[in-house]
Amino acid sequence: MKILRMAWRQLRRDLAAGDIRILFAALVLAVVAVTAVGFVTDRAERALAIEANRLLGGDVVIRGDAVIDPALLKLADDAGLQRTGTVEMQSMIRVGEELKLGDLRALQPGFPLRGSFLITDDGGHERAAKAIPDPGNVWMSQAGAETLGAKLGDAIAIGNSQLRLSALVVQEPDAALDYFNVAPKVFLNVADLPATGLVQEGSRIRYRLVVAGDAAGVERFTNAAREQLARGQRLETIQDARPEIRSGLDRAGRFLGLAALVSVVLAAVAVAMAARRHSERHLSGTAVMRCLGASQRTLVGVHVGELLLLGVIACTVGVLMAFGLQWAIGDWLQSAMAISIPPAGWLPAVQGYAVGLIVLLAFGAPPVLALRRVPALRVLRRDLDSTEPSAWLVAITGFAGLAGLLWWKAGSAALGTAMLVGIIATLAVLAALAWLLIFAVRRLRSRLRGSLRYGLANVSRRAGTSVAQISAMGLGLMALLLLTFVRTDLLDRWQMALAADAPNRFIINVQQDQLDPVRDFLRAQGLGEAQLYPMIRGRLTALNGKPSRAEDYAEADEQTRRRADREFNLSMADHLREDNTVTEGTFWGAQPTATPELSVEEGFAESLGWKIGDNVTFDIAGQSFEGRITSLRKVDWESFRPNFFVIASPGALDGYSASYITAVSVPPQRSAFTRDLVNAFPNLSVIDVEAVLKQVRSTADQVSTVVQVVFWFSLAAGVLVLLAAVSASQDERLLEGGVMRVLGGSRRQLRLAQASEFAAIGLLSGLVAAVAASVLSGVVATQVFDLPWRVNWQLAAVGGGIGLIAALLAGLFATRRVLDAPPSVTLRELN
Repeated sequence: MKILRMAWRQLRRDLAAGDIRILFAALVLAVVAVTAVGFVTDRAERALAIEANRLLGGDVVIRGDAVIDPALLKLADDAGLQRTGTVEMQSMIRVGEELKLGDLRALQPGFPLRGSFLITDDGGHERAAKAIPDPGNVWMSQAGAETLGAKLGDAIAIGNSQLRLSALVVQEPDAALDYFNVAPKVFLNVADLPATGLVQEGSRIRYRLVVAGDAAGVERFTNAAREQLARGQRLETIQDARPEIRSGLDRAGRFLGLAALVSVVLAAVAVAMAARRHSERHLSGTAVMRCLGASQRTLVGVHVGELLLLGVIACTVGVLMAFGLQWAIGDWLQSAMAISIPPAGWLPAVQGYAVGLIVLLAFGAPPVLALRRVPALRVLRRDLDSTEPSAWLVAITGFAGLAGLLWWKAGSAALGTAMLVGIIATLAVLAALAWLLIFAVRRLRSRLRGSLRYGLANVSRRAGTSVAQISAMGLGLMALLLLTFVRTDLLDRWQMALAADAPNRFIINVQQDQLDPVRDFLRAQGLGEAQLYPMIRGRLTALNGKPSRAEDYAEADEQTRRRADREFNLSMADHLREDNTVTEGTFWGAQPTATPELSVEEGFAESLGWKIGDNVTFDIAGQSFEGRITSLRKVDWESFRPNFFVIASPGALDGYSASYITAVSVPPQRSAFTRDLVNAFPNLSVIDVEAVLKQVRSTADQVSTVVQVVFWFSLAAGVLVLLAAVSASQDERLLEGGVMRVLGGSRRQLRLAQASEFAAIGLLSGLVAAVAASVLSGVVATQVFDLPWRVNWQLAAVGGGIGLIAALLAGLFATRRVLDAPPSVTLRELN
């Protein structure tokens, strides 16, 4: 307790004297940066998750071919969740003389629990509707109405009932989960279902339970419900949405993790530099304490105790400031995204304390621990080595803690490892180049004159300080530039993937003899040259000659078990589009191969345990087909073009029954396109995915807004932390500047000398940071974000120039006291 009281008194004295304010400010800024980004990303991630669940109509959906077990309903009630449901079947729909098989969805009150329908009502106005059709009324999908020629107010015959068409559905809540449903969709109130007479013994009916509520309750329900699912039932969450939906959300989450990592790196830079200055300022005082008989244990207790007290206070202040700041940002984000932002959780605050204390101990404790071995002779001599061997052990331990912290904040081993390796490599290159710069300056400074010579001489005179500054500034700039590069790639990627001309109609069931007539029809509609792809339905039966059964995948996830048990589409191709990239093996050419070869989407192959060289057997309409896997592909699902998990070599599937599929982009003004195409080719089915595209674009826009906000906030916080890191090493310059002023140096000479020194440091730091950020962004883009990497040297050059300017401005701002303070005051304070 005595040592703790001494540590507290020293902390109060240092704060009052200003000796520790830089470290305190750096730590507060670091904690604010990490915690505020954590608060914002936590709220944004949960908001995006809630918004993404609009694609389900709820948080969790259970589908089955039998009435939902009351035990599952009780599970939802016990978890305090809202619940509703739908009853779905197919039936003939008549509008006047038009008759077509339709997809009926009888909705229970309360549906949807998440999101809403977007409908066009009798007044011709497009509006959001949280309710369901009133009894006696139906809603119909816009594409279905076009196919049947139905208009608002028409009578729709369904079974024994005549119901009035009161609205057209432009967008439904769960359209993006699986949009390959070709029949016109009709939505009715579940109260009208019995009168239709369609619910009879042997009717093929699908039941769906939809639940929503708080995250903890949903998680409890999900875990318990999975154990009680009966045969023919499956549980779906947003993770079961189509790949083009999931990829945008996954990339957004990884970017938010990257932003948090950048904040951690900047915090480490700032604290390391500030702690170094703090240690240097206590060398003489510690030597005096040694003269007065203080033991090493006492010195360690006082200085480390002061550091811990400082850390707790700074972390508390930083967390409170971040909590207040995130409310302002959250309110703005809520307005910009037009969605409800959940309140902040407690985890970012815990992370803020953890980051602050770990970074402080990892980068602040080593120079402070060195104080315990300061000799009493330090009172008289200032050139003694004050290194402390145990400080290296603390530094290594702290660095290991920081590595764990990076992996924790990243939420991804690949991202955390890439960031850690990038930091180590960048530091090594920066330190090596800094020493080369010092060596070159020492050789050249005799040839220089005036302020330039003095400024560059400072770089070589303070070799250790210069290496530390170049390394710190380069690392901070690298982190900020990395965030800039990845954010630019992400936004560009989303804009390209969701271009206005993305296909919005899928045309399926085209027969072999209809290929040329369908192409001619589409050409006449001004839709360009359509590419049609064969589709052959097959079911997996064997792998390498061994029968394959769903039971073999009992330990796998539900999606993998479904893949092993259901039919899926095979296709053929003699070349790959740009949205398919071979990642392993070799893709065949345009000529038929001697034996059937297969190319498989890499994620699909991984889930089923397939690899290059495996022989896979399918059952196709009672016939056996076997092929050897010769390549794996990465598929860009966001292209919204026909893509297949399994592609066979040319000619391999000739002789098997096949239909063809294509995708086209139909302008909004061609509202009669679907009806005209179906009139010309009655067997064709047209899938309108315009509503899905709207949902995906809306989600992408919201994700982009979050990315932009977090990026700018991280950038602003990073600039503040970087400024603190630069300011932390100003004492030596202040002392030398005071001496120069006493000896008659002018303000202009001092300013030019400072400018030349910081320009050299900034140029080297900026160039290395730009190159390192470019290389690391390539690794992160390809390995973490699944984005193609294009070297952007123009952006790297601009980043290097910005680094030079940032270092110059920050350095001049941090050392402005050299010009403003009287020399006598400066010399008194620092001696």
